[in-house]
Amino acid sequence: MPRIKPLPDELDPLAAQLVVRLRELKTHGELTMRRLAAGTGYSARSWERYLGGTSLPPRAAVEALARLTGTDPVRLLAMHEIAAASWDIRRAESPGEHEPEEQRRSEDEKGERREQEREQGQPPRRLPHIALTAGVLALTVAFMAALLLVLRLDENVAPAAVATPAGTAATTPPHSYLCRIARTDGRWSAGINNGRDTEISYGDTGTDVAEAQCLLRRAGISPGGIDGMFGPLTLRAVKTFQDRAGLVVDGMLGPRSWKALRG
Repeated sequence: MPRIKPLPDELDPLAAQLVVRLRELKTHGELTMRRLAAGTGYSARSWERYLGGTSLPPRAAVEALARLTGTDPVRLLAMHEIAAASWDIRRAESPGEHEPEEQRRSEDEKGERREQEREQGQPPRRLPHIALTAGVLALTVAFMAALLLVLRLDENVAPAAVATPAGTAATTPPHSYLCRIARTDGRWSAGINNGRDTEISYGDTGTDVAEAQCLLRRAGISPGGIDGMFGPLTLRAVKTFQDRAGLVVDGMLGPRSWKALRG
């Protein structure tokens, strides 16, 4: 396992809260950078920057990671919204210190520049208007209060609907299915996909996946949530079941694996 690098000291605390949570989801889902890139549509290099704290991930990337790991995105997106606002405030306070990564100087060069400024007696940069400074402080206090409310939410309690700003697409929480385990004519069924044995594999979604998740849970193997998404936890559960049943451990649910699940 690669050693987790510490976050930059200058990283905004609200952004650091978000990055730590994204790292936890990556670790819990046992995702490599390659699988993370394949499952979200964002490159491994981009995720290195996001998880390293050198670049704030876009909202769509955060939502894609929540979907990939089977996590309710509402609380995660609220944390991202607060971090993004604070990130923008810091950019306004220090407009010359947040250029694109490829144009940034090395840490040594930055240190030399600071030393030269101190030696020349240059005054620190300040915002030109007192009203703008007051507005920035007021926004910071408001977002800190919102963050405290978000962090107090119990993750096991269904969150209330979050108002979506104008011009922003609403986020639909992941669907959940109810397992109705029954045995008919010697075959187990969860009552979700009408008894189909459709071949499914990693990345698939829908009722066939939810049916398999219910039957895996009946067999004593947890696939995570019953959400109809064939993600990392479901993949691990399928492989565990195949190994116990003496089947080929390929992570795909084909006719033989379905037969063993329903048997």
